[in-house]
Amino acid sequence: MDEKTNHSNHSDFAADKETLFMLSGVAFIVFGAGLILSNPLVRRYLGQAGIGNLAQAALPDLDRYLRLRAM
Repeated sequence: MDEKTNHSNHSDFAADKETLFMLSGVAFIVFGAGLILSNPLVRRYLGQAGIGNLAQAALPDLDRYLRLRAM
């Protein structure tokens, strides 16, 4: 087998492995956030902090940004 081909296969495997690690890390973050946000106590605190109002206030700005970007 050619040394260059062997090196190419090794680097492809390493890139695939790094991608798998990155995606599994993102999955763990999403899963952990879901566990935290499913707690009734946390939901009550977030409701008192007005996080939902913050999201509603940001939507018009996001819509305007997307329209400007589409131009």
